[in-house]
Amino acid sequence: FVALSVNYRLGIGYGFDFHRPPNAGAQGAAEYQDIVAAGEYLRSLPQVDPSRIGVWGGSYGGYMTAMALARNSDIFAAGVDIHGVHNYADRYAGPSNRYEPTDREQAAEVAWRSSPIAYMDTWRSPVLLIHGDDDRNVRFSETVDLARRLELQGVPFEELIIPDDTHHFLKHSNWLRVNAATAEFLERHLR
Repeated sequence: FVALSVNYRLGIGYGFDFHRPPNAGAQGAAEYQDIVAAGEYLRSLPQVDPSRIGVWGGSYGGYMTAMALARNSDIFAAGVDIHGVHNYADRYAGPSNRYEPTDREQAAEVAWRSSPIAYMDTWRSPVLLIHGDDDRNVRFSETVDLARRLELQGVPFEELIIPDDTHHFLKHSNWLRVNAATAEFLERHLR
């Protein structure tokens, strides 16, 4: 395998403008451009088979993985999404006094377009979903909902649910399971 680790916008170490870019996350997913650029770069390398590029990540990296597979299955052939966020629009559901009515509607629309589930109609690549069922950072229901949507679309997916563990996989044995499952899935789908 050839591996590329992407410090996409929102990452640290490159100053405030890099760490707080406009239109990122639920406000437009601008940082996703960095993932697409990484995939395109890998496709340009002579030692890389452009039809066998995978993507994986945990937490925000899981979100980026889901975005990659949903929006660009033409670039990313398979992926492993570890406890990623899939629906930013949920944060705008229900009553709130944080936004004016017109601001709220526009924010909800942008958040929806910033969510992987908004692109289910173009998701074709297989994915392994991994999530601890006691996650307190990213709701476990994010993965449950995504699995349902993948099933409805006929997209191949597998799940590894880690019982009684959190977002950070507190048990070393669970990290070993997650890492082994990730490697096995990527080897099976990208070799």
